[in-house]
Amino acid sequence: MQLIRRSGKLLGSAVAFANAALMMLWMQAASAAERNDWQIGPVPGVTPVRERIDSFHHELMIIITIITLFVMGLLAYVMIKFRAKVHPVATKTTHNTLLEVVWTALPVLILVAVAIPSFKLLYYEDRTQHADMTLKVTGHQWYWSYEYPDQGGFAFDSNMIPEEQAVKEHKERLLDVDNPVVVPVGSVIRVLITGTDVMHSWFLPAAGVQEYAVIGRTNESWMQFTKEGTYYGECNQICGVNHPFMPIAVKVVSKADFDSWAADAKKKFATNEPTGETALRLAAAQ
Repeated sequence: MQLIRRSGKLLGSAVAFANAALMMLWMQAASAAERNDWQIGPVPGVTPVRERIDSFHHELMIIITIITLFVMGLLAYVMIKFRAKVHPVATKTTHNTLLEVVWTALPVLILVAVAIPSFKLLYYEDRTQHADMTLKVTGHQWYWSYEYPDQGGFAFDSNMIPEEQAVKEHKERLLDVDNPVVVPVGSVIRVLITGTDVMHSWFLPAAGVQEYAVIGRTNESWMQFTKEGTYYGECNQICGVNHPFMPIAVKVVSKADFDSWAADAKKKFATNEPTGETALRLAAAQ
């Protein structure tokens, strides 16, 4: 029995140490300012939605670790206590009502405990707060277009910069674009997402936003950046041969810089005719 206890303690300590080491590596990577080679974990979050996603992730890690330790402990106990050398004749016990009730009810309770905060998080992600501005996103094969209905309705296309140009200008390869999205820090931004051909997905990890762009349908999400900077994303819905070449770049600036950019953008993209809901709204206003 002492051997069994010592073996179980050593196994439990080893698993706990491994989980703690992985958690520390994840937290170190998540707190990094930029993406790194061999990074463990997602890029750092900069919105309230991502903060809640990360918090839920940490809670799940605790639950998963406890379950893993419990199952490994049971396996170690069975392998040591009921090995063939100790029990050359296998037991023929087939039913234990209490045990069967416990191993059925316990997983159900665990799933319910996970489901409740999961549903709350999904509702928080889906329910747009009182928005300060609206950004309309349209997915095409294979680029994105953006409209700013609250800033005069100007619109523009956003295409990936060629690799040679990105390397020459020291920009992010396969991620930087010719016309990035520009939004003000601290503002609540309603994001309306639709498509014109096949299904795309507007995925911005740092913001915790991932919504499908579906033709004939407008999906809605929201984001509120707490830190200035440039954040990148990708279409993560396989949408055709050039699927990996329609990145997302969002530049978060101060409100004063955003107002200045919007004034210049109205002139720069004046030839781009507004479409969809923006066009209808402007026509009604006239």
